[in-house]
Order: sequence, then C-alpha cells, then structure tokens
Amino acid sequence: MARTNPLQFIQQVRAEVSKVVWPTRREVFLTTIMVFIMATLTAIFFALVDLLIRTGLQGVLGLFG
Repeated sequence: MARTNPLQFIQQVRAEVSKVVWPTRREVFLTTIMVFIMATLTAIFFALVDLLIRTGLQGVLGLFG
C-alpha cells in the first residue's frame, strides 16, 4: 500500500467526511424514541418469560417437595 504524506491524508479525510450524510434532528429524535420503545417491549417480554419459568418451576418443585 502506498504511503501518503500527512497533507494528502488530511485532504482525503476531509473529502470522505464531506460525503457523510448526517441525520436531521427529527430523525435522531424518532430513532431515540424507537429505541426506548423497543427496550421497554424487550424488558416486558423477558419479565413475562421469567415469570412463566418461575411459576412453572415452582409448580414442578411443589409436586416433589
């Protein structure tokens, strides 16, 4: 791989950064809300699964204890 001098490197970095499409404030807000909703739904799901497993195990152990 060919080596570039620091000036060329900085120019290439600036050229690549100028190609980046930054999200709008609205997109960031909506994505943040979606992440919070999905995290909440995931927490509820795993809480219900935990409750189901705990109840099942208590029922099975209650038969033998």
